[in-house]
Amino acid sequence: MKLRIIKFFKDFLLWSGILRLLSPFNRLFFFLRNFNVLRAWISLSNRTDLLINDFYSWKRDYPKRYTLYDTVAVHFELATKDILYLEFGVASGSSFFWWMKKNTNPESLFRGFDTFEGLPEDWGGFKKGAMAFDQAQINDGRAEFIKGIFQDSLFPFVESNKSLLTTKPKVIHMDADLFSSTIFVLSQLYPYLKKGDIIFFDEFNVANHEFLAFKIFTEAFYVKLRPVGAVNNFYQTAFIVES
Repeated sequence: MKLRIIKFFKDFLLWSGILRLLSPFNRLFFFLRNFNVLRAWISLSNRTDLLINDFYSWKRDYPKRYTLYDTVAVHFELATKDILYLEFGVASGSSFFWWMKKNTNPESLFRGFDTFEGLPEDWGGFKKGAMAFDQAQINDGRAEFIKGIFQDSLFPFVESNKSLLTTKPKVIHMDADLFSSTIFVLSQLYPYLKKGDIIFFDEFNVANHEFLAFKIFTEAFYVKLRPVGAVNNFYQTAFIVES
């Protein structure tokens, strides 16, 4: 009986379209829903066993992300390990060059993906085309930048580098900002994620974008990512692949 009533009201709402009266508030409702889910996730993840965690910090200090990188790198001995470092959203290249300097293994490879023409769509208060940077020069034979929108550039890279993706331990730096970019990259890399791979998110606590992509990806693909460190109230967060 209860199920019949639910079905009746659902069909009635579909037919009547009465809920369209709330359409002006759709974006607000969507944000509030995702923000509450994010806050619940933080409550569960705000543990003492994280390698680093500054929650709650009243002031965002963006350079703290380098402290997060260093803490994770030291703990997992990433400075000397033969790794495949993949960064999505290179921008000025500050984090890319940090990792290239940190890791001294001559067999490591570094690949940075970016349009270098700014955001491909609006993001928060930033308009399409914002945060464009000139492509930096690389003086390290281990490294290469791959220019283009991820939806065009990632698939050819994956097709040509399946052996590398399968055999090398990976450090993946997600600085794509956008939900669409983040969910696309994660879904494409899913077949090659191995236990022990490290994934960083640079704007993780943006509820409608990187966090939502993380949530949908882990739930849809049954991937277990365990947080290992966070700074700036989980704005920058590091995970290890467990399964």
